[in-house]
Amino acid sequence: MTELRQRAVREDAPPEDKESESEAKLDGETASDSESRAETAPPPTSIDDTPEVLNRALSNLSSRWKNWWVRGILTMAMIAFFFIIIYLGPMVLMMIVMCVQIKCFHEIITIGYNVYHSYDLPWFRTLSWYFLLCVNYFFYGETVTDYFFTLVQREEPLRILSKYHRFISFTLYLTGFCMFVLSLVKKHYRLQFYMFGWTHVTLLIVVTQSHLVIHNLFEGMIWFIVPISCVICNDIMAYMFGFFFGRTPLIKLSPKKTWEGFIGGFFATVVFGLLLSYVMSGYRCFVCPVEYNNDTNSFTVDCEPSDLFRLQEYNIPGVIQSLVGWKTMRMYPFQIHSIALSTFASLIGPFGGFFASGFKRAFKIKDFANTIPGHGGIMDRFDCQYLMATFVNVYIASFIRGPNPSKLIQQFLTLRPDQQLHIFNTLKSHLTDKGILMSALEEE
Repeated sequence: MTELRQRAVREDAPPEDKESESEAKLDGETASDSESRAETAPPPTSIDDTPEVLNRALSNLSSRWKNWWVRGILTMAMIAFFFIIIYLGPMVLMMIVMCVQIKCFHEIITIGYNVYHSYDLPWFRTLSWYFLLCVNYFFYGETVTDYFFTLVQREEPLRILSKYHRFISFTLYLTGFCMFVLSLVKKHYRLQFYMFGWTHVTLLIVVTQSHLVIHNLFEGMIWFIVPISCVICNDIMAYMFGFFFGRTPLIKLSPKKTWEGFIGGFFATVVFGLLLSYVMSGYRCFVCPVEYNNDTNSFTVDCEPSDLFRLQEYNIPGVIQSLVGWKTMRMYPFQIHSIALSTFASLIGPFGGFFASGFKRAFKIKDFANTIPGHGGIMDRFDCQYLMATFVNVYIASFIRGPNPSKLIQQFLTLRPDQQLHIFNTLKSHLTDKGILMSALEEE
């Protein structure tokens, strides 16, 4: 009886209501079908991308040991490449960071395209790369204005671009936003908004973090090298401890991860961080901020090291004195900060890898790509690095960085003469009241 009443109500409904109901049903069915088809999409076939030379040399080994040797050899090759780009200087490092960012973005966007390409979503890849361009223009424009201030003010075109940088950036983004709205197709509304969110989350994870990596680099190469090296060390040592001693599973997202590897990697990373920090703190080329020299049009890393990178004597707690027999020890203050960096790299940093593992399991793929044999894609190697970059940037801003006199002077020189004179008189009056200016004049 109830069914007959409902059917009669539907039959008596106005044509417009029936039409809107059928459209909503059609759209709802399309979206749900999209999700189910995406979930049941077959995962990409696994390809053995190991170089033929290694395949022949390791053909007699079991798959477990073969994988161990492949990962080990290519890890050493990547570490050697890391040393080379460090030797080539900060400009090359920034270019490498940019290339890694683009490759990671490509790998994540490609996964989305492979899953949903059968729906023929209009402008998806075009808009994804366009938004990447817009976000990079904004972030790198901010960096250039901040660190190359004198050069920007000297060149008229750069000065104009710098003055209206944020407006230009917003206009570019707004253009992409309007293009997305115009690309909406009736039967794919929900799916298109899924992909819009996919692109923006990818930009947040990849582009924003790589921008922070470059900011860390400008604080001094030691703030770039030590955190990255700690993540690499933890990854290697956790794998080694897990490979030889692993028995207890750590997390379901990564079945191969073990508590033995997690704990062993932590202690090894802390020791490694202390040793590496001690070695690097003694070299100005690592501890000095990276600055742009307007006279030579090049980067310089020469300065008088701060107290953070000067050996100081510390009293050893009484409990430890009885064990080591020392009352004091000499170390760099930066080594104390390195403990915080290495602790984060080994205890919190792996959660970036777990997050990536969950993402890959959601789409039934083993790796983001097959770029590096035995390791997967570039994103597989940098999933923890991006999380580490954010922590380092926040750590520097919270505990290390203070006011920068050179930047204040640069901004002061761009003011009008009357504004400069006003600031000069205000500063002179302040220093006189404090007794600082009179003391300096009396000494002269």
